[in-house]
Amino acid sequence: MSPRRKSRVIWSFVAIVIGLAFAAIGVLAIESPDLWLWLIVGTVFVITGVVGLLIGEAAPQVSMGSVVGAELIVLYTLTPVVYLVSLSLKGGNADVNQGGFLPHDPGFANYETVFQFELFQRALINSTGISIISTTISVVLATFAAYAVARLRFRGKKFVLSIALAIAMFPVVALVGPLFDMWRTLGIYDTWIGLIIPYLSFTLPMSIWVLSAFFREIPWEMEQAAQVDGATSWQAFRKVIVPLAAPGVFTAAIITFFFAWNDFVFGISLSSTTASIPVPASLAFFTGASQFDQPIAAIAAASVVVTVPIFVIVMLFQRKIVAGLTSGAVKG
Repeated sequence: MSPRRKSRVIWSFVAIVIGLAFAAIGVLAIESPDLWLWLIVGTVFVITGVVGLLIGEAAPQVSMGSVVGAELIVLYTLTPVVYLVSLSLKGGNADVNQGGFLPHDPGFANYETVFQFELFQRALINSTGISIISTTISVVLATFAAYAVARLRFRGKKFVLSIALAIAMFPVVALVGPLFDMWRTLGIYDTWIGLIIPYLSFTLPMSIWVLSAFFREIPWEMEQAAQVDGATSWQAFRKVIVPLAAPGVFTAAIITFFFAWNDFVFGISLSSTTASIPVPASLAFFTGASQFDQPIAAIAAASVVVTVPIFVIVMLFQRKIVAGLTSGAVKG
């Protein structure tokens, strides 16, 4: 038996064993609504193993180990998301305390509770406004800075990029204390600008890094040709260079928006009222339908609402995000 065929047989048996294990869990949970979930997962792995054994020779280019590995990765990454959605559909404390993966009495009451919570409504407006403003300012400034870094020759260029990357990796928690005192002194605590400034501090370096990789790949000759045809330096930059770097600009905008939208540390530390509190921070103050209610399911519903815009953006623009993050990876 060849090593490749031997590997396929081993991974096929691994897939079948995993599938039977999930199916066994489903049988043990026969009184629970989780039955069908476990059986479906088990069936997928069993079918994968059987297909690998029976007709694997028809597609020898497909590695059985990679197929089983991909299934395990998908199962590992999607389980928390599916459980979050399931938790948001559970009907109150009784359903939550019964345990189990799927809800016994599914419904959308938690979503109605979330949108009736005034703090959450204001937090959605604050997060949307702050994220859009931060993204716009960051992308505009990063575009000019990255163009200068990519086009101009000056001493210490690599040092500047290294410092920019180091700033982007700086621990956020270390800055919260000093910023809290400074913002109260300056009178910008609990304001939009008080959150936009620290967001720019972290997103600008990363945007400059991403955009400089795009600008380095644009041929100089295109800009020079535009100037020979009569365009000024600004016109050549605006009408030739910026459109070519559009994927990088778009990627930088998405990264900045994600950082501002998902931030919790700055939001919980530099805001305190509906004037500026963002969505992630507002979840910490969520009380549910009443003071006697444990808002676990309601917080899960709020988390799903917050995640939906990010999920939609990633699904729509995943190719541009990957292209922006990998640009320049194989070219110095």
